[in-house]
Amino acid sequence: MTRADKDLVKHPTISPLRGLVEVTRLLRAREDLPGLLDAVARTIGESLGYRTVAVNLYRPAWDDFEVTTVHGNEEARSTLLGNVREGSDWAVLLDDRFELHGAYVVPSGSVDWDALGTSYTPRGERLADPDAWDPEDALFVPMRDQDGNLLGIISVDEPLSGARPSDDELEVLVALADHAALALEESKEARDAKRHQRALEELLAVSSRITGETASDEILRRVCIGIRDALEFNNVCAALVDPDTGAVIPHAVAGWQLDEMRNRDRVSVAQIEPLLDDEFEQEGCYLLTHEEAHGRIATGVEVYPSQLNGRGPWAWNRHWLIVPLRDGEGALLGIIWVDNPSDRLVPSADRLQALRIFANDAAAALVSGRHLGELRFLADHDPLTRLLNRRAFVQRLDGEVARATRYGRSFGLVIADLDQFKQLNDRYGHAAGDAALVAFSGVLSRALRKPDAAFRIGGDEFAMLLAEATDEDARLVVVRVQAMLEEMSVAGEPYLGELSASFGCASCPDDAGDAQTLFRLADEALYDAKRSGAGLRFVARA
Repeated sequence: MTRADKDLVKHPTISPLRGLVEVTRLLRAREDLPGLLDAVARTIGESLGYRTVAVNLYRPAWDDFEVTTVHGNEEARSTLLGNVREGSDWAVLLDDRFELHGAYVVPSGSVDWDALGTSYTPRGERLADPDAWDPEDALFVPMRDQDGNLLGIISVDEPLSGARPSDDELEVLVALADHAALALEESKEARDAKRHQRALEELLAVSSRITGETASDEILRRVCIGIRDALEFNNVCAALVDPDTGAVIPHAVAGWQLDEMRNRDRVSVAQIEPLLDDEFEQEGCYLLTHEEAHGRIATGVEVYPSQLNGRGPWAWNRHWLIVPLRDGEGALLGIIWVDNPSDRLVPSADRLQALRIFANDAAAALVSGRHLGELRFLADHDPLTRLLNRRAFVQRLDGEVARATRYGRSFGLVIADLDQFKQLNDRYGHAAGDAALVAFSGVLSRALRKPDAAFRIGGDEFAMLLAEATDEDARLVVVRVQAMLEEMSVAGEPYLGELSASFGCASCPDDAGDAQTLFRLADEALYDAKRSGAGLRFVARA
């Protein structure tokens, strides 16, 4: 027996008090959790006189307990450290029949240790004295949070006194375990607070980066990365609703590959909406179990299976977590889909709130970006036909003339307007006239070559700039437009099948070397074509 052991036996009351003081000091010092638990185990062993003390920490993702700390001999450490025992096994050991003053004293022969997996049994002989400690006796003290949930279990063995603990000793041991539980709870709260602070900082950073951004994909990419880094979801996907098809199409990811997500079965708004039921709503997010989700979504839809799953009541186990992106009127813009939390746990309310804020910022940026993008678009485009407008035409024409003059290049200018447009408006109404303008604009866009550009320069008047074009190139473009007009027929709107147009063409530098003259010549050729009914006229050259 060591000197410390002899002192402990000699002063059995003072040492437990010193242990309480020491554990309290450790708590105030706020050491790192592994170091603190190691010190707590050592203090319990030295102050209460136990050669072996082990700390079993609860793992909520797995609903089991892992031995993370062992104070004792090398045999005990090698046997116990890292050992995992199921929660159901501990339920056998923490049975009410073994409870005494908040601790659990399991007498030799009370349980089948072989059935409970790996355990450490110290060497020693069984004694006839009923108060003597038997090598197969066990003593456990639970560590619980303020709500009574198990955080861990302290296991003590091999009392130096050779006797089973007295009531006073058990009460002191329980007090020490309560102090250790405080340390565990404070450590968890500190981790949660740090994560929440990191989430807020990342949220502010993401918010500043997406403000004023008009590209939807870039907004969503930054939000996905922010969610992954701040909230520790390994996989994040942001998808937008295609207004034409109703398909929910991935536009940005973090952790996944975008092409892989896009190649999976398309999910529609109609399939998503049953998942966004109030029954599953938590903090503005929608959390479903695997079974609940598959009960709501169409069979045959392939969904990425979760990889970081656990088990137990708090574990993530193939859950579905969806956050809708909505505009100011509540219309669904898209969704954010997150999966594979690093801790394998269903997210807390704070974590869900942060996720919701990320989604709100994304939705606001999308709406703002679209408005800003539309304003920028309309600065150079016609709002009805979506073609470039007269302002853009004047700028582009001046630029093309300057390039042609500087580099000795050529281009063609074609002016067009619809035949009998006023009569169409008078007969069918302005809505029909608008539809005719939109249809004609679509024909121009399809008929042009890639380097060419089409413009609506006023009313039913249009222009085309044809890069590096000869008269024959311009004629072929006009022929394509006329052929498309002849083929066009829309059910229910017969007037669209009657559309025709006249065209006037001029070339730079052959016909003129300045923008104003070039436009005047092409316009004169257009009206000559209308008067003659020829459909197409080029500038007459001497």
